[in-house]
Amino acid sequence: MSYGGGYETSYTSYGAGGGAGGGGFLNEGGSQQSPSGGRKFAEESLRPVTIKQIHDAQQQSTDEIRIDDSIVSQLTLVGQIRNISTQTTNITYKLDDGTGSIEVKLWVDSDNIDAANAKNAKLVENAYCRVWGKLKIFNNKKHIGAHIIRLVEDMNEISYHLLEATAVHLYFTRGPPGGGPAAPGGGTALNGAAAQQSYSAGEYGNADLSGYSGVARRVYKHLRETPQSNEGMHQHEIATNLNIEVGEVATAGDQLLAGGLIYTTVNDETWAVLDAD
Repeated sequence: MSYGGGYETSYTSYGAGGGAGGGGFLNEGGSQQSPSGGRKFAEESLRPVTIKQIHDAQQQSTDEIRIDDSIVSQLTLVGQIRNISTQTTNITYKLDDGTGSIEVKLWVDSDNIDAANAKNAKLVENAYCRVWGKLKIFNNKKHIGAHIIRLVEDMNEISYHLLEATAVHLYFTRGPPGGGPAAPGGGTALNGAAAQQSYSAGEYGNADLSGYSGVARRVYKHLRETPQSNEGMHQHEIATNLNIEVGEVATAGDQLLAGGLIYTTVNDETWAVLDAD
């Protein structure tokens, strides 16, 4: 992903230029309605954070939470699992990343709790994992509602994520590398909201897909534009509709899942676009 001025990372998109991006921001003056309606796509972007940043986040209203004076919705974080609690409707992981701890709730179908446990069998205490999800506040207590949780197998990802979260924090508070000083309240010469809108957007609903394969772009576009239920669309249906081999669609799905652009629903082969509620 890119943060403007050629500063690129791997999971999210905050600026001009290319990168294998996740969220993406709007061009200045532009707007995009999400499928759920009414919100600017800039507010639905994926941002890497530390747990301390989550606890320091300010709730401006019922559905507006800000970090560095910028609205956040979708988050990604990396932490070590300190405790696992399995309930009828969810699995709760307590994560610690060295800056703090927080609960991450992965909601599951009560009829498929055993299948969910089997799928996440590698997510055990003391293991490291990456989470994609939404920041939730209930009774003044913050937690993450997870869309995806996966095991971290390369320990370099832990350091990488902390560096990425720091880079994004500096971008919003001090401006892009080589740019002018940040204005009060975050951003550069613009206020926080206007600064977010000035960051360049990519194709396909303003998600930056410049680092993805052509098949992944087609799959993502198809998922965004094709009417479907809340369960999303199965990869076989996508392959049929696009006249592409199922194996190619599966590979494209793996890329989009890793980038946090889509998430699995009823099973590993059924996907939906990752958008805020």
